[in-house]
Amino acid sequence: MGGLTVVKEVMRQLPRERIVYFGDTGRAPYGPRPAEEVIRFTREIVDFLARFDPKLIVVACNTATAYALEAVRPLVKVPVVGVIQPGARAAVRRTVTGTVGVIGTEGTIRSGAYERALKRLSPRIEVVSLACPMFVPIVEKGEFRSPETYRIVAETLEPLRRAPIDTLILGCTHYPFLADAISAAMGPDIALINSAEETARDIGAMLQESDRLSGEPETPAHQFYCSGDPGLFQAIARQWLREQTAGVPILWQVPCIR
Repeated sequence: MGGLTVVKEVMRQLPRERIVYFGDTGRAPYGPRPAEEVIRFTREIVDFLARFDPKLIVVACNTATAYALEAVRPLVKVPVVGVIQPGARAAVRRTVTGTVGVIGTEGTIRSGAYERALKRLSPRIEVVSLACPMFVPIVEKGEFRSPETYRIVAETLEPLRRAPIDTLILGCTHYPFLADAISAAMGPDIALINSAEETARDIGAMLQESDRLSGEPETPAHQFYCSGDPGLFQAIARQWLREQTAGVPILWQVPCIR
Protein backbone atom coordinates (compact mmCIF):
# COMPACT_ATOMS: atom_id res chain seq x y z
CA MET A 1 0.00 0.00 0.00
CA GLY A 2 2.85 2.38 0.81
CA GLY A 3 3.75 3.23 -2.76
CA LEU A 4 0.30 4.77 -3.17
CA THR A 5 1.60 7.81 -1.25
CA VAL A 6 4.12 8.35 -4.05
CA VAL A 7 1.49 7.69 -6.72
CA LYS A 8 -0.75 10.36 -5.22
CA GLU A 9 1.98 12.99 -5.43
CA VAL A 10 3.01 11.97 -8.95
CA MET A 11 -0.62 12.26 -10.07
CA ARG A 12 -0.85 15.70 -8.47
CA GLN A 13 2.37 17.07 -9.97
CA LEU A 14 2.30 15.20 -13.30
CA PRO A 15 -1.38 14.68 -14.13
CA ARG A 16 -0.74 13.81 -17.79
CA GLU A 17 1.50 10.85 -17.04
CA ARG A 18 0.04 7.35 -17.21
CA ILE A 19 0.87 5.18 -14.21
CA VAL A 20 1.21 1.42 -14.03
CA TYR A 21 1.39 0.48 -10.35
CA PHE A 22 2.25 -2.79 -8.64
CA GLY A 23 1.61 -3.15 -4.91
CA ASP A 24 3.17 -6.24 -3.33
CA THR A 25 0.43 -6.55 -0.73
CA GLY A 26 0.68 -10.34 -0.65
CA ARG A 27 4.29 -10.29 0.56
CA ALA A 28 4.32 -7.16 2.73
CA PRO A 29 5.91 -6.13 4.98
CA TYR A 30 9.40 -6.09 3.50
CA GLY A 31 11.05 -4.63 6.61
CA PRO A 32 11.69 -7.87 8.53
CA ARG A 33 12.80 -9.80 5.43
CA PRO A 34 16.47 -10.51 4.64
CA ALA A 35 18.11 -8.31 2.01
CA GLU A 36 18.43 -11.17 -0.48
CA GLU A 37 14.68 -11.77 -0.41
CA VAL A 38 13.86 -8.09 -0.87
CA ILE A 39 16.23 -7.94 -3.84
CA ARG A 40 14.59 -11.01 -5.41
CA PHE A 41 11.08 -9.59 -4.96
CA THR A 42 12.11 -6.22 -6.37
CA ARG A 43 13.71 -7.84 -9.40
CA GLU A 44 10.50 -9.76 -10.06
CA ILE A 45 8.44 -6.59 -9.87
CA VAL A 46 10.77 -4.59 -12.11
CA ASP A 47 10.67 -7.44 -14.63
CA PHE A 48 6.85 -7.36 -14.51
CA LEU A 49 6.70 -3.57 -14.96
CA ALA A 50 9.16 -3.70 -17.86
CA ARG A 51 6.47 -5.45 -19.92
CA PHE A 52 4.59 -2.14 -20.11
CA ASP A 53 7.52 -0.36 -21.80
CA PRO A 54 7.76 2.39 -19.15
CA LYS A 55 9.88 5.50 -19.63
CA LEU A 56 10.85 5.46 -15.93
CA ILE A 57 10.42 3.10 -12.96
CA VAL A 58 10.02 4.27 -9.37
CA VAL A 59 10.90 1.95 -6.49
CA ALA A 60 8.29 3.48 -4.17
CA CYS A 61 9.46 1.58 -1.09
CA ASN A 62 12.25 2.61 1.27
CA THR A 63 13.32 -0.93 2.17
CA ALA A 64 13.47 -1.94 -1.49
CA THR A 65 15.34 1.27 -2.30
CA ALA A 66 17.86 0.61 0.47
CA TYR A 67 18.53 -3.00 -0.51
CA ALA A 68 17.68 -3.40 -4.18
CA LEU A 69 17.93 -0.12 -6.11
CA GLU A 70 21.44 -0.69 -7.44
CA ALA A 71 20.68 -4.36 -8.11
CA VAL A 72 17.70 -3.66 -10.38
CA ARG A 73 19.01 -0.67 -12.33
CA PRO A 74 21.03 -2.84 -14.77
CA LEU A 75 17.91 -4.91 -15.55
CA VAL A 76 16.21 -2.20 -17.60
CA LYS A 77 17.25 0.48 -20.06
CA VAL A 78 15.19 3.23 -18.45
CA PRO A 79 15.97 5.25 -15.29
CA VAL A 80 15.07 3.61 -11.97
CA VAL A 81 14.38 6.08 -9.16
CA GLY A 82 14.34 5.44 -5.40
CA VAL A 83 12.80 7.42 -2.55
CA ILE A 84 15.64 7.72 -0.01
CA GLN A 85 17.81 10.39 -1.65
CA PRO A 86 14.84 12.74 -2.29
CA GLY A 87 13.68 12.39 1.33
CA ALA A 88 17.16 13.06 2.70
CA ARG A 89 17.52 16.13 0.52
CA ALA A 90 14.22 17.56 1.72
CA ALA A 91 15.18 16.98 5.37
CA VAL A 92 18.54 18.73 5.02
CA ARG A 93 16.80 21.76 3.55
CA ARG A 94 14.21 21.81 6.33
CA THR A 95 16.20 21.23 9.52
CA VAL A 96 17.36 24.23 11.52
CA THR A 97 19.10 22.49 14.43
CA GLY A 98 20.88 19.95 12.25
CA THR A 99 19.44 16.97 14.14
CA VAL A 100 17.14 14.82 12.03
CA GLY A 101 15.01 11.87 13.08
CA VAL A 102 14.32 8.91 10.80
CA ILE A 103 11.59 6.33 11.30
CA GLY A 104 11.31 3.31 9.04
CA THR A 105 11.02 -0.44 8.80
CA GLU A 106 13.53 -2.69 10.50
CA GLY A 107 15.23 -3.28 7.15
CA THR A 108 15.53 0.39 6.22
CA ILE A 109 16.88 1.40 9.62
CA ARG A 110 19.24 -1.59 9.75
CA SER A 111 20.63 -0.70 6.31
CA GLY A 112 21.75 2.77 7.46
CA ALA A 113 20.76 4.10 4.03
CA TYR A 114 19.21 7.32 5.31
CA GLU A 115 22.11 8.12 7.59
CA ARG A 116 24.55 7.68 4.70
CA ALA A 117 22.40 9.80 2.38
CA LEU A 118 22.06 12.58 4.98
CA LYS A 119 25.78 12.57 5.82
CA ARG A 120 26.71 12.78 2.15
CA LEU A 121 24.56 15.87 1.79
CA SER A 122 25.66 17.48 5.08
CA PRO A 123 28.41 15.78 7.13
CA ARG A 124 27.47 17.71 10.27
CA ILE A 125 23.92 16.37 10.37
CA GLU A 126 23.10 14.32 13.46
CA VAL A 127 20.73 11.41 12.84
CA VAL A 128 18.46 9.68 15.35
CA SER A 129 16.82 6.54 13.91
CA LEU A 130 13.96 4.38 15.15
CA ALA A 131 12.48 1.21 13.62
CA CYS A 132 8.67 1.08 13.78
CA PRO A 133 7.75 -2.49 12.76
CA MET A 134 4.11 -2.20 13.84
CA PHE A 135 3.26 0.66 11.47
CA VAL A 136 3.18 -1.15 8.10
CA PRO A 137 0.74 -3.89 9.20
CA ILE A 138 -1.63 -1.20 10.48
CA VAL A 139 -1.68 0.50 7.08
CA GLU A 140 -1.94 -2.76 5.13
CA LYS A 141 -5.10 -3.54 7.10
CA GLY A 142 -6.54 -0.08 6.42
CA GLU A 143 -6.72 0.77 10.14
CA PHE A 144 -4.73 4.00 10.05
CA ARG A 145 -7.27 6.30 11.76
CA SER A 146 -8.48 4.22 14.72
CA PRO A 147 -7.93 5.24 18.40
CA GLU A 148 -5.84 2.08 18.83
CA THR A 149 -3.58 3.20 16.00
CA TYR A 150 -3.03 6.59 17.66
CA ARG A 151 -2.09 4.77 20.89
CA ILE A 152 0.36 2.42 19.16
CA VAL A 153 1.98 5.29 17.24
CA ALA A 154 2.36 7.41 20.38
CA GLU A 155 3.91 4.55 22.37
CA THR A 156 6.26 3.59 19.55
CA LEU A 157 7.52 7.15 19.03
CA GLU A 158 8.02 7.92 22.73
CA PRO A 159 11.85 7.52 22.50
CA LEU A 160 11.98 10.16 19.74
CA ARG A 161 10.05 12.68 21.85
CA ARG A 162 13.10 12.85 24.13
CA ALA A 163 15.52 13.37 21.22
CA PRO A 164 16.58 16.90 20.17
CA ILE A 165 15.21 16.61 16.62
CA ASP A 166 13.34 19.31 14.72
CA THR A 167 12.71 17.28 11.56
CA LEU A 168 11.42 13.72 11.17
CA ILE A 169 11.74 11.73 7.95
CA LEU A 170 8.88 9.34 7.32
CA GLY A 171 11.30 6.72 6.05
CA CYS A 172 8.66 4.32 4.79
CA THR A 173 6.14 5.10 2.08
CA HIS A 174 3.40 3.63 4.28
CA TYR A 175 3.92 6.25 6.97
CA PRO A 176 2.16 9.22 5.31
CA PHE A 177 -1.04 7.23 5.88
CA LEU A 178 -0.24 7.69 9.58
CA ALA A 179 0.85 11.33 9.32
CA ASP A 180 -1.96 12.64 11.54
CA ALA A 181 -1.18 10.13 14.29
CA ILE A 182 2.57 10.75 13.99
CA SER A 183 2.09 14.51 14.13
CA ALA A 184 -0.16 14.17 17.17
CA ALA A 185 2.50 12.07 18.92
CA MET A 186 5.47 14.30 18.04
CA GLY A 187 3.84 17.70 18.45
CA PRO A 188 3.53 20.73 16.16
CA ASP A 189 7.19 21.78 16.36
CA ILE A 190 8.49 18.71 14.51
CA ALA A 191 8.45 18.96 10.71
CA LEU A 192 7.46 15.72 9.00
CA ILE A 193 9.25 14.90 5.75
CA ASN A 194 7.35 12.82 3.20
CA SER A 195 9.72 11.86 0.40
CA ALA A 196 6.86 11.51 -2.10
CA GLU A 197 6.74 15.21 -2.95
CA GLU A 198 10.48 15.45 -3.60
CA THR A 199 10.47 12.16 -5.53
CA ALA A 200 7.71 13.42 -7.82
CA ARG A 201 9.73 16.57 -8.47
CA ASP A 202 12.75 14.44 -9.39
CA ILE A 203 10.62 12.39 -11.78
CA GLY A 204 9.28 15.53 -13.46
CA ALA A 205 12.78 16.98 -13.83
CA MET A 206 14.18 13.76 -15.29
CA LEU A 207 11.36 13.41 -17.81
CA GLN A 208 11.68 17.05 -18.82
CA GLU A 209 15.45 16.80 -19.28
CA SER A 210 15.03 13.75 -21.49
CA ASP A 211 12.14 15.41 -23.37
CA ARG A 212 9.79 12.61 -22.33
CA LEU A 213 7.11 14.51 -20.42
CA SER A 214 3.68 13.54 -21.69
CA GLY A 215 2.05 16.13 -23.90
CA GLU A 216 -1.21 14.23 -24.24
CA PRO A 217 -4.22 16.48 -23.54
CA GLU A 218 -6.48 13.55 -22.62
CA THR A 219 -6.72 12.20 -19.09
CA PRO A 220 -4.46 9.13 -18.92
CA ALA A 221 -5.82 5.70 -18.01
CA HIS A 222 -3.95 4.17 -15.09
CA GLN A 223 -3.41 0.49 -14.29
CA PHE A 224 -3.15 -0.93 -10.77
CA TYR A 225 -1.99 -4.44 -9.86
CA CYS A 226 -1.44 -6.16 -6.53
CA SER A 227 -0.26 -9.54 -5.22
CA GLY A 228 -2.74 -9.89 -2.35
CA ASP A 229 -6.41 -9.23 -1.59
CA PRO A 230 -7.64 -7.10 -4.52
CA GLY A 231 -10.77 -5.95 -2.68
CA LEU A 232 -8.89 -4.46 0.28
CA PHE A 233 -6.23 -2.99 -1.99
CA GLN A 234 -8.79 -1.31 -4.22
CA ALA A 235 -10.77 0.06 -1.27
CA ILE A 236 -7.71 1.68 0.32
CA ALA A 237 -6.36 2.93 -3.02
CA ARG A 238 -9.68 4.52 -3.97
CA GLN A 239 -9.93 6.22 -0.58
CA TRP A 240 -6.35 7.52 -0.63
CA LEU A 241 -6.39 8.64 -4.29
CA ARG A 242 -9.95 9.98 -4.35
CA GLU A 243 -9.06 13.59 -5.28
CA GLN A 244 -6.53 12.59 -7.95
CA THR A 245 -8.67 9.91 -9.59
CA ALA A 246 -12.06 11.62 -9.78
CA GLY A 247 -13.22 11.04 -13.36
CA VAL A 248 -9.97 9.29 -14.27
CA PRO A 249 -10.22 5.87 -16.01
CA ILE A 250 -8.55 3.16 -13.93
CA LEU A 251 -8.04 -0.51 -14.73
CA TRP A 252 -7.96 -2.65 -11.56
CA GLN A 253 -6.33 -6.00 -12.23
CA VAL A 254 -6.47 -9.36 -10.49
CA PRO A 255 -3.56 -10.29 -8.21
CA CYS A 256 -0.30 -11.20 -9.90
CA ILE A 257 3.22 -12.22 -8.82
CA ARG A 258 2.54 -14.47 -5.86
